[in-house]
Amino acid sequence: MNAAEAWKGLLYRFLAMLVGIVVRLFFRLRVQGRENIPVQGGFLLVARHRSYWDIPLVAVALGGHHRIHFVARKTLLDEHKFLAFFVRLFAITIDREHFRLEDLRKVLDAIKSGKIVGIFPEGTTQQPRRIHPGVVRFAERTGSELVAVRLAARGPYPPKYPFQWPQITAHISAPFSLRDLEFDLTGTEGRHERYQKLADLLMERVDRTGLERSPVLQEVV
Repeated sequence: MNAAEAWKGLLYRFLAMLVGIVVRLFFRLRVQGRENIPVQGGFLLVARHRSYWDIPLVAVALGGHHRIHFVARKTLLDEHKFLAFFVRLFAITIDREHFRLEDLRKVLDAIKSGKIVGIFPEGTTQQPRRIHPGVVRFAERTGSELVAVRLAARGPYPPKYPFQWPQITAHISAPFSLRDLEFDLTGTEGRHERYQKLADLLMERVDRTGLERSPVLQEVV
């Protein structure tokens, strides 16, 4: 790790600690399944995208020592000046509308180098939301495991400002692979249909995370 990456890692931990205070205060964040996080990186972290709050909530749920490299569309650099600073430091920017080999390599290289790559396959918080199958291709090309995070809200989410804030529980799944999803395929799908079905099955797995067992909740620290 070079000096620049080491500095970014320290800054990420510091910011996660500060943001942790905010989400504890407003969201009363609790975490289930933190013990499922692989010790080594090099996996894909997948969640639904309903609010810009998803990013800090997921980051705090994993903890500052598990640095997430979120995949972000590069247009965010122009659309949100405040977010642009953090996107440049901590995200992997891609051209979602004109996805190129260069974009693919950036994501694959990050996974292969042992980084936690965070993806919101819906790609936007706006309706209608379509599941983009790129995450399936990333997992297939690298053979990496996937970890799902489900943000369960008691109350309105996204929040209704200024006074209605939900209580959030972040459910983190055990690692799984694409092979675990392929049992629900018929085997007759074409290439593109297969990718799309696997992407849909992946999001169904996200939606089931934490529902299959009794919760062991951890307060955010």
